[in-house]
Amino acid sequence: MRILLFLATNAAILIVISIVFNILGIKSTLDAQGVNIDLNTLLLVSAIIGMTGSFISLVMSKWTAKQAMGVYVITQPENQTEQWLFDVVARQAQVVGINMPEVGIFDAPEPNAFATGMDKNSALVAVSTGLLGMMDADEVEAVIGHEMTHVSNGDMVTMALMQGVVNTFVYFFATLIGYVVDRAVFKTERGYGPAYYIVQMVAQIALGILASMLVMWFSRYREFKADAGGAQLAGRQKMISALRALQRAQEAPELPGQLAAFGINGGGVRKLFMSHPPLEERIERLQNQ
Repeated sequence: MRILLFLATNAAILIVISIVFNILGIKSTLDAQGVNIDLNTLLLVSAIIGMTGSFISLVMSKWTAKQAMGVYVITQPENQTEQWLFDVVARQAQVVGINMPEVGIFDAPEPNAFATGMDKNSALVAVSTGLLGMMDADEVEAVIGHEMTHVSNGDMVTMALMQGVVNTFVYFFATLIGYVVDRAVFKTERGYGPAYYIVQMVAQIALGILASMLVMWFSRYREFKADAGGAQLAGRQKMISALRALQRAQEAPELPGQLAAFGINGGGVRKLFMSHPPLEERIERLQNQ
């Protein structure tokens, strides 16, 4: 969930920044001579756009998650369940050596959980009502351990850095493609013709889709690490049991086939765009550790 929210925010910010740059004419410096594109300046502008979009997404990640998911943040536990959640997060935060994250619950029938925040010492860990209703205490503890590992490993920061680099090169090559097509095909001699803006935007979308495969690969890699961390914090069998509970939920006809808590099943090309590895692979990896 944190990955989906981060990517959605990142994409929206990139579009806004790109439009602002076009309106303000900042990219006109790339065409100062009317003939040759300045690749060094283009790379600099691309880095500014790409890294800015990713950084703003990171800064907004916790606020975005709260608003999008309707997270109720536990400031003072009001019942046994809230107190237990609060205590589990506090205990695990002490073990991994980070400040106490905010703890939240959001209303959703699907078993779901996520951790987000721009810094491991100012994070948010939230679980859904569906998760609390479906899993027993040991399994929920493992889920929290998985998310706390994401926090302690600084996965949101590393994801933001990687996304920023990807954004940079997507914008760079999309702009270059738009420039070449505008000059070579539509014979625009000075400035930028309509074809440049159309081709550049289409190229950004196409290259962004291809680049997302790299980002998703990194996300899947980090999920294995988070599983291992959850196993250390709560116990390997608890972590395996939590993943198996998700498998059962996926197979239940009354629940949706795609669950965001720990991952979805899939194969072939679809697997390249999955933010989480298939549950079978994750269970097998834990069993072999």
